[in-house]
Amino acid sequence: MNSFQTLGIEEKLLQAIADLGFNEPTEIQQKAIPILLDNPSDFIGLAQTGTGKTASFGLPLLQLIDASQKHAQALIVCPTRELCMQITRDLVSYKKYKQGINIVAIYGGASIVDQMKEIKKGAQIVVATPGRLIDVIERKALPLDRIKYITLDEADEMLNMGFREDIEYVLAHTPNREKVWLFSATMPAEVRAVSKKFMSNPVEVTIGKVNAINTAIDHQYFMVTHNDRYEALKRLIDFNPGIYGIIFTRTKIDAQEITERLIREGYDIEALHGDLSQPQRDKVMNRFRTKQLQLLIATDVAARGIDVKGVTHVINYELPDDPEVYTHRSGRTGRAGLRGICMSIVTPKEKVRMDQIEKFVKSSFHRLDIPSGRDVCRKQFFHFMDKMMQADITHGDYETYLPDLKEKFESITKEEILQRMIAFEFNRFLHYYENAVDLNIAIKGARDKDKGKPKKGRSDRNEDRRSDRVDFKSFGSKSNYKTIFVNLGQKDGFYKAAFLQFILDGSNLNKEVLGKIDMKNLNTTFEIEASHANKMVKAIDGKMYKGRKIKMNIDR
Repeated sequence: MNSFQTLGIEEKLLQAIADLGFNEPTEIQQKAIPILLDNPSDFIGLAQTGTGKTASFGLPLLQLIDASQKHAQALIVCPTRELCMQITRDLVSYKKYKQGINIVAIYGGASIVDQMKEIKKGAQIVVATPGRLIDVIERKALPLDRIKYITLDEADEMLNMGFREDIEYVLAHTPNREKVWLFSATMPAEVRAVSKKFMSNPVEVTIGKVNAINTAIDHQYFMVTHNDRYEALKRLIDFNPGIYGIIFTRTKIDAQEITERLIREGYDIEALHGDLSQPQRDKVMNRFRTKQLQLLIATDVAARGIDVKGVTHVINYELPDDPEVYTHRSGRTGRAGLRGICMSIVTPKEKVRMDQIEKFVKSSFHRLDIPSGRDVCRKQFFHFMDKMMQADITHGDYETYLPDLKEKFESITKEEILQRMIAFEFNRFLHYYENAVDLNIAIKGARDKDKGKPKKGRSDRNEDRRSDRVDFKSFGSKSNYKTIFVNLGQKDGFYKAAFLQFILDGSNLNKEVLGKIDMKNLNTTFEIEASHANKMVKAIDGKMYKGRKIKMNIDR
């Protein structure tokens, strides 16, 4: 059996991680820690999020730092405030028995003056987000010429967020660094380019397949009509009474609207989106981490860098355009050796995209049925009974109340007591789901694969997809679409996903009303359901974008 004692970690660090309950190192820790402690080369570690990467670089850093030198010796750069704070908390817990090592987190949304004061006091390790790091460097509060170690954590996320120039600036202005350690879940071309430019013969360790989905996650999808999407979400939540999950939407408008509806119906949920101030965001994340919230709903931008332990479910209320975004979403669950479930609510128009995602991640996705109302009530009932049977009755003076209880209930049977208990606890569910309709779409050719059974051979799957295409024709015709022209294009800094987000946020419409998008350098045309075309034009035509008036009209 592998243990941390075999990796070359010093006793004080071993004592601290033992206090944390760490017994066996994860695979990335087993392979990375000995290399980082003893090998002078740069290092690339490719492993899925949630596999223990913080300890992989954090423990070696704490061992290599010279505590007697009161200046910054190590930089850890990560994409978001939440991850920055999480890494800092972890490092502080690891150094419990080591004296004289100070760690400072610097990130936006907090006082830069206070952060610079903390660095000046003598911080050997600085954990930073790219934007705030550049601010601190430009104010000459963090000299780079004495930095020996640089760690880039979640490198693919940082480059996706547009921080390549900031990262390259830091790497170009640390002339005396000895090692660069790069950790990433995926290895896109941009990450590879940065490594070739600034790293010298790096040792590369890959855990699992690059760009592969975490095998600890069960990928499920449910077919519904667009109008039933919200009801399907509610039913999936109710069918999983112990859920502790994150729901992803495409836009902040969707996130806010769904949150408000679910709160009105009694769910413990809050939204995380770009309109929140940093204190509001911190408050929401703290409530979610401490499980005061059962559910968090977020857009992809707002959720970047979220690292919360124990998330049981990820729900895609809408599928992302980019299959790689799906891997980041689903990676919020199934972490640190735990199992997780990623559920996607899919409309017929999105089925092709679902197939593309499945092909991209090379993993079996299971089509399941939306539970019936009776199924939901039954699941809730047995969950309640399990909780009741597990209740701790060893503490408390319950014997005092037994005579009164026996007297109160002596005239009714045990069965009637149970019935009354069910009625008291489940009346709302029973009433709501009493006449619940079937939300499932019958798609010809789905057969065994879509019911969660083992996948068929290639020829059978192709036959299924041919049948799927025939049935989808009934869900809409191109004659119901109009084409809209707008004088925005690639020269304005748009790519398709960003343009989509822009017009949806501006018009308060849903992605489902759009068809094909044709983007050129100077302009863009896109299809939209005819009934929504005028609303789109009215919402955006004449508005200003980067000092230029937007011209949008229906292309005749």
